Amino acid sequence: MRKFIIVSMAAAAFSLAACSEKTQQETSEAADAMGNDVAATGDAMAEGAADAADATAAAADDAGNAVEGTVNAAGDAAAAAGDKIKEETAKAEANDQ
Repeated sequence: MRKFIIVSMAAAAFSLAACSEKTQQETSEAADAMGNDVAATGDAMAEGAADAADATAAAADDAGNAVEGTVNAAGDAAAAAGDKIKEETAKAEANDQ
């Protein structure tokens, strides 16, 4: 009977050892999966940041072009107004004579 108990205890110990190895393997696999998920999240965040930077640069270019267009239009309007003032001044001087 004593041998039977010792054999049973040894079998139980081996079962626990095998279970422990399986648990360790599953824990290791879970840690690897979490590491891969963290890396993928980091990559996605970096890609999103790069896309945002590109979009910001494009928006800045568009805004710069819009400002340049506005300045050019204002310059053209000022030149036209100056020409109109010259014309009207010449007319007024001609009327005075």
